[in-house]
Amino acid sequence: MICHSYIKLSQNTLKKAKTGILYVLVTGLILLSSCTERIEIELEDDFARLVVEGAITTDTMPHTIKLTTTSSYYYNQPAPVVQHAIVSISDGTETFLLNETAPGIYQTAPNVYGQPGRTYSLSIQLAETIGGHDSYTAQSTLYGVAEIDSIGLLFHEEWGRSGIWEVKCYVQEPPTVDFYRFMIYRNSHLMTDSIPEWFVVDDKLFNGSYTNGASVGFINQGNPQEGLRPGDTITLEVNNIGEDYFNFVWQVQSEVQGTNPLFSGPPANVKGNISNGAIGFFSAYSSTRKYKLVP
Repeated sequence: MICHSYIKLSQNTLKKAKTGILYVLVTGLILLSSCTERIEIELEDDFARLVVEGAITTDTMPHTIKLTTTSSYYYNQPAPVVQHAIVSISDGTETFLLNETAPGIYQTAPNVYGQPGRTYSLSIQLAETIGGHDSYTAQSTLYGVAEIDSIGLLFHEEWGRSGIWEVKCYVQEPPTVDFYRFMIYRNSHLMTDSIPEWFVVDDKLFNGSYTNGASVGFINQGNPQEGLRPGDTITLEVNNIGEDYFNFVWQVQSEVQGTNPLFSGPPANVKGNISNGAIGFFSAYSSTRKYKLVP
């Protein structure tokens, strides 16, 4: 009789426990649904900032500076361009005046090129003030880059569904402290055409040594936009971008890719090198290239 009573008591307790859990869940759902409130976030739409994008390199060509402004978070059009500005680049000895070839696009003459070892200054004089200023400046030093000996292509059939091409670089790296960006072209078309796709690295692991086939890029054969065919030409471009631009690119990539929300700080504007609170970066860098045919 004692055991029988105990079993009945346990079953009744179990039923009450199930009923209590169900009640708590239903009550919680009701409370959550009743506490939902629409929050309108007021954003400042009347404070614009100048955005600068451009560079001067060792290539002989028209060098471009693009001027736009920031816009509202809900603005669904291309960034507003900045027209009728006076833009120039100077190395302290020679000054290159840029012409506005399209709205917001300013270019040097086609015979202009940068020289390693020189520091270039960008000057922007606006027709109207933006962010309380009508004059902006920036500086960037141009560092030389070692000539590439050759590049290699190694196909890894076991990587991914269709295989991966590994791009390898062979070059004698100088003993100076340098910061590199690697760009990959297929048949003269730039494949790494956005900052998240750039491969940037310092020379801590191979400073002053010979990079006997260092991995500098990967091409997904299963991607229709990347897949290679026999006879395609792959060109590797190497830029010595300097520490400041390296840090800028690294920060942009970190912001785009995101970080662990539990342990990271809040997102913030990436710090560039333009004066008076403008956004963006004016860079000066050297370039070297080598190509290889796909077997």
